[in-house]
Amino acid sequence: MPERLVRGPVSVSAEGGERAVKPRTGRPAVLMDVAARAGVSTMTVSRVLNAPDLVRAETRARVLAAVRELDYRPNQAARQLVTGRSGVLGVVSIDTTLYGPATMLYCIEQAARQAGYNVSIVSLGSLNRRSMEEGVQRLRTQAVDGVIIVAPHESAADGLRHLPPEMPVVAVDAGDDIPVPVAKVDQRAGAALVTRHLLDLGHESVLHVAGPADWLDANGRIDGWRGVLEAAGRPVPEVLRGDWSSRSGYELGRRLAGDPGVTAVFAANDQMALGVLRALREAGRRVPEDVSVAGFDDVPESAYFWPPLTTVRQDFREVGRHAFRLLLDRMAGAEPQARVLVEPELVVRESTTSPA
Repeated sequence: MPERLVRGPVSVSAEGGERAVKPRTGRPAVLMDVAARAGVSTMTVSRVLNAPDLVRAETRARVLAAVRELDYRPNQAARQLVTGRSGVLGVVSIDTTLYGPATMLYCIEQAARQAGYNVSIVSLGSLNRRSMEEGVQRLRTQAVDGVIIVAPHESAADGLRHLPPEMPVVAVDAGDDIPVPVAKVDQRAGAALVTRHLLDLGHESVLHVAGPADWLDANGRIDGWRGVLEAAGRPVPEVLRGDWSSRSGYELGRRLAGDPGVTAVFAANDQMALGVLRALREAGRRVPEDVSVAGFDDVPESAYFWPPLTTVRQDFREVGRHAFRLLLDRMAGAEPQARVLVEPELVVRESTTSPA
């Protein structure tokens, strides 16, 4: 349907131009005020607030400017009566301060809020069937329109298979064998990028400091690392398991620092890489002259490690946008794409070089 231009009340400014008249003092702005200010129909304003991708960018910008100028705030109760929706989305996540899950949660929340949705977050100590069902039930009592579950643990798979079928649900960072749509970074591809980079520099093999065994991301990175080594016919060293912390990277780094055959180390996150860097320095092994070290995540501090860390950057914002769009499809009754993989990016800095 073509957009209908609606002219609202205007007055003449001191400079001779027209400007829209704001609502009278004491009354909050309503949808018609925004439409008049932006010069569009109320239906177009509603589309901008509820389905912005359906509106041209120029029109969307004009409407959002009017929303800001008039301090318009949608009436959620009226919206629910008209549309049958609350305008609230639920997010279930593990209670963690780790960079990846915490940043993912923030990006999902921002994507939803930019589209006019409020967000209700439930943080769980663990992601198993019982805790996930309880978390989703808490959100259902708030009449949320749909739920995004950040599920990076192996234990989350069982819970995702037993969710209420009537509730629109998508998952982030989940496994491949679950019955809900998933958006995530391609962990195997990221690990393959950094492993191939180290081999291309001339290293005979690459030692891997991995994350915990019950994390899907950690296991995906192992698969990508191992696949490149095997395809190249190179030795596949024993995996060293850490717990994502700098402390565990440091302790494992002390073990490998005494092995002169180790010339390249790929740590499964930047925090563990930081621990490895310190252990190597204390042992007198120079980075990158004696040992190249790479990480994963590209945390904001990684460019300021010494030396600055080669790592893999994950586009959490893109994952958040995809997860939100998948959920909109589920809420609309459409059959969304089953899997969306976001490609990572290798960031090469001074911590990797050719072996001496």
